[in-house]
Amino acid sequence: MALPENVLRIHDAACRRKEVGYIDPSTGLFVLTASYLQARGYCCGTGCRHCPYPPEEQARAGRPTIKRD
Repeated sequence: MALPENVLRIHDAACRRKEVGYIDPSTGLFVLTASYLQARGYCCGTGCRHCPYPPEEQARAGRPTIKRD
């Protein structure tokens, strides 16, 4: 699922400012940036929106899979 253009712009701006995250304009939820997740140094496996780690590493960390009908 592709992210809306406005979310990508907000995310990119937060990364440039070296912020940990941003507030999603649609949900009001706090979302971690890819730059923060990369600096943390490991994948937590919870399925972060901007996870910078490859699918294999996400799977090893226990990321749940989404089953679609």
